[in-house]
Amino acid sequence: MYNTGLELMELANSKKCKIYEIVIENEVELQGLSREEIILKMKKALEVMKSSAQEALDKEIKSVSGLIGGDAKRFEDYRKNGNTLCGDTVVKAMARALSCSEVNAAMGRIVAAPTAGSCGILPAALITAGEKLNKTEDEIVNALFTASGIGQIIAKNATVSGAEGGCQAECGAAAAMAAAAIVEMAGGTPEMCLNAASIALKNIMGLVCDPIAGLVEAPCAKRNASGVVNALISSELALAGIKSIIPFDEVVEAMYRVGKALPEALRETALGGIAATPTGIKLRKQVLGE
Repeated sequence: MYNTGLELMELANSKKCKIYEIVIENEVELQGLSREEIILKMKKALEVMKSSAQEALDKEIKSVSGLIGGDAKRFEDYRKNGNTLCGDTVVKAMARALSCSEVNAAMGRIVAAPTAGSCGILPAALITAGEKLNKTEDEIVNALFTASGIGQIIAKNATVSGAEGGCQAECGAAAAMAAAAIVEMAGGTPEMCLNAASIALKNIMGLVCDPIAGLVEAPCAKRNASGVVNALISSELALAGIKSIIPFDEVVEAMYRVGKALPEALRETALGGIAATPTGIKLRKQVLGE
């Protein structure tokens, strides 16, 4: 059992194994299921992730409110033209993140990872990184367990709720989970995984939750696209041997304190940020009525 990032890292180092092995062992104990059953459940989650990451790339999907839709396909078409600034890997990951968000907004099937509002970051990051690194499905599933371990620690010691901690808690946690998972999938050490997670959280610290009309649509979808890029660059920094000056557990604690310090208007109430702009208010009335 582990409650902090330091404990998780020390367990992995003492047993000379990967983080995902510790997480699987923990799940076997917690759920009372066999290792094979636990892995099968995660494989099923990955299948849903793959589907939601692809669905809105193949066809235009509109949200129930009509606020968002079609951007994932538009961005995928742009990628296929081959003249992107950031390169195919980054743009493909962004398109997949947008797809998950649009599927969610259209009441489709997604995996909350860790929340519905941040559901595009982890799938897009791991599927795209897995392709780039020529990883098997089993290796991507293992990476999902790595991500889960990081998510458990953030949820236990801080929050993954936008209503409690702002968007930094949702998209920040998702990016941290994804960054750590990519690092381990790429052969990085447990320490590198925690450095990647720390960097990702620091990059987004303080980001508010200000959904237009109170719906998980705008600016949420585009924040998923930026969140997956955060995960990718954080993993690259860690894999290069760059360390976070502040340890992971302290970063998590700082994120929680920052979230608690955010005013109510900036924690999913749609009373501040872009939700309270003249256009944001106009769109709210358009969707919800006067």
